[in-house]
Amino acid sequence: MTFKTLEEVEKFYKDYSELAGFSTRIRNTTQKGDEINNQLITCSREGKWKFKISPTLKTNLSAEINCPARIYVHILKDVGLWIIFKVVLNHSHPYCPDRTKMLKQHRQLSMFVHCTIENNEKAKIRLSKTYQSFVAAVSGMSTHLKHIAKSETSPSKH
Repeated sequence: MTFKTLEEVEKFYKDYSELAGFSTRIRNTTQKGDEINNQLITCSREGKWKFKISPTLKTNLSAEINCPARIYVHILKDVGLWIIFKVVLNHSHPYCPDRTKMLKQHRQLSMFVHCTIENNEKAKIRLSKTYQSFVAAVSGMSTHLKHIAKSETSPSKH
């Protein structure tokens, strides 16, 4: 596959990872001067942690488990296009497309939520109060939507 820019490659692999159920990170970039020549994009669970705390005492085990999934890309200088020249699709861990939205790379705040948080910070409203307002708003909406759904499905008395 060829791409016009490196950003297109990164977006392509990020979109693929979101559909497949994992997240990615840029592991290595090779450049000459200011120009990037090669890039390695891996599964975010690639690598191995060196623990300061013994694994038996650790409650949250390491997320990195030496996953080999990755893509290597490099630029064809004569044409100016980026090409994926090596792909490893095998993962050493299970992944779940249903829970992809929970991964840090794929989480997104809506503009409304982002602006509300910023405005509440400027007004010095505590984060816990902001969170409670979001919970109340979602609860209120879901209650309202359930009411609408029930009224639409109930038989008419006319």
